[in-house]
Amino acid sequence: MDRSKLYRRFRTLLIANRGEIACRVIRTARAMGLRTVAVYSEADRDAMHVALADEAVLLGPARARDSYLNVERLIEAAKKTGAEAVHPGYGFLSENAEFARACLDAGLVFVGPTAGMMTAMGSKSGSKELMEKAGVPLVPGYHGEAQDEATLSKAADKIGFPVLVKASAGGGGRGMRIVRSAAELGPAIVSAKREALAAFGDDRMLIEKYVDNPRHIEVQIIGDSHGNLLSLFERECTLQRRHQKVIEEAPSPTLNAAQRETVCAAARKAAGAVDYVGAGTIEFVSDGKDVFFIEMNTRLQVEHPVTELITGIDLVEWQLRVAFGEALPLKQEEIKLNGHAIEARVYAENPTKNFMPSVGKISTWRLPAETGGLRIDAGYREGDLVSPYYDAMLAKTIAWAPTRDVAIDRLNRGLEESDVRGIVTNIPFLSALITHPKVRANAIDTGFIERELAVLTSAAPAPGELELCAAVAAIVNEERQAAQVEASSPWQTFGWQPVGRRQRSFAFRVGHGTEQKIVLNYGGGLSTLVIGERELAFTIAAKDGGFDLTLDGVKSSVAAVIDGHELYLRTRNGRFDLHWVDQFGGETEEHVGEDKIAAPLPGTVVAVLAEEGAKLEKGAPILTLEVMKMEQTLRAPYAGVLKSIRCKVGDIVQEGVELAVVEPTGE
Repeated sequence: MDRSKLYRRFRTLLIANRGEIACRVIRTARAMGLRTVAVYSEADRDAMHVALADEAVLLGPARARDSYLNVERLIEAAKKTGAEAVHPGYGFLSENAEFARACLDAGLVFVGPTAGMMTAMGSKSGSKELMEKAGVPLVPGYHGEAQDEATLSKAADKIGFPVLVKASAGGGGRGMRIVRSAAELGPAIVSAKREALAAFGDDRMLIEKYVDNPRHIEVQIIGDSHGNLLSLFERECTLQRRHQKVIEEAPSPTLNAAQRETVCAAARKAAGAVDYVGAGTIEFVSDGKDVFFIEMNTRLQVEHPVTELITGIDLVEWQLRVAFGEALPLKQEEIKLNGHAIEARVYAENPTKNFMPSVGKISTWRLPAETGGLRIDAGYREGDLVSPYYDAMLAKTIAWAPTRDVAIDRLNRGLEESDVRGIVTNIPFLSALITHPKVRANAIDTGFIERELAVLTSAAPAPGELELCAAVAAIVNEERQAAQVEASSPWQTFGWQPVGRRQRSFAFRVGHGTEQKIVLNYGGGLSTLVIGERELAFTIAAKDGGFDLTLDGVKSSVAAVIDGHELYLRTRNGRFDLHWVDQFGGETEEHVGEDKIAAPLPGTVVAVLAEEGAKLEKGAPILTLEVMKMEQTLRAPYAGVLKSIRCKVGDIVQEGVELAVVEPTGE
């Protein structure tokens, strides 16, 4: 094949993706002098990546299959805007050989490997056959073409339980199930196939031995069209939940220098089996003694920033230069490891409710400045809408430092100083995770989060004296700013009154109905706050995102967000949500019954698992929804009879819609 068609200089780049990775690619491309073209769905019309690009093209409706997965519309968008190249980002079509081939057929440079390389390495089963021939160590498993349940069942029996059933074309934990007994295998295969088909358009499965207490280690590689192939050290991605990476760091704190060179050499050998060109990742699993190849991702990884921070290399820039047809600018021995980097994925999800995705408008978006070794890769801004149609990742917070301990401290500081409201995020969970003593000590495996979930999602502490005073100060500060009094007026100084002292009472509800009262004394002198028997002198000084609160001579920085009567505060003691009680009455509370079997978010019904009239035990599965590309099974809230099912497979249901009714038996 004429390589000039595959790799050549271009000036206009279309980014066939959305969110954080689209913004990331646009920034580097523009810094290199390239013109950028974004694509978007109707749900992303006002998205951040659309605003950043030089041009943007509407692909179609919100559903990914009608927009970001529509190859024909993507090619049309490139032609319409004069784009000469396409960067696929990660997810969506980034590892789709047909898309890479369609770009080539349309005369477009695909910023990534060829379709042939993708086919060889993008298939988990196909790549394992290649690795076996190349002498790369593999986890025992079945990677054959036969996909009938009998064949898969026989393979699982031969391998021995527990086994891992996973999509051959998959990634990100989708289409993956741990199966610990033969009885669980059939339902797991059906569910994994359905999820894989929805996410990747391919429901082929492979089965491999499940390694208990494993570690996940991966090596970043990149090759050019001149035969150069480099490894850029390894990353540790052991902290996972449902096979989805949560925290990633580089280099791995588990490997010594000799082990590092061994695994990197194995990765180069694996990629060399297909003369790989472009950026990619070779993934391994370790049982504490040996390291086994599990798959190759033929694309840029979500966690690529940690590699960039320890090497000083912009991987997106190198991807684009490889696509230009240039040789890699460094040789293997010239790539140096410097310090330690760690990354946390910030998601719109509720860890206290089984990590249910959260959708809605971002009313507050305050992230720390990118200084002191901190980097923020974001795909959202204040005012943006988080929709139910796509992956729920909002941003990545990454920290670099000379040592791992300091990098963890810097990452935690970055998380602690992040305030995102309007939706629920996993930021407090991430902070609890990286500060866990066992994470600090690197005493972890891929099951660590599940085992420690109760600790990591424990309830926030009750607000104390500082928080109650801060709540009053937040209200007073907002009222003062709303008054818009001239700076020279004595009214601008809080507490000044022309005559006498006054009092104002406040009440705040925290937790489940507990009320805390506090009295403000002001006017004619120093302002004070009274809590119980204590009276505290206080002053406030406003600043962006909050204020400085001085209580009895001790100054504290407070971040605050007020939405009606709901208050969010961040103090040195953590994050707190309080409700300002209307003391004149009129407040009502709606209690949504936990027994209601309703859609937790907008989604699609993909399976009905019980029949009307069936007797159900508490927790019995009733139906399955696909929400944000992941399956959620709704279960019976108590023992009873399934009185009715109010939906069918294929229905698109909105949040809060009742989907089934269970009549309790009283058992």
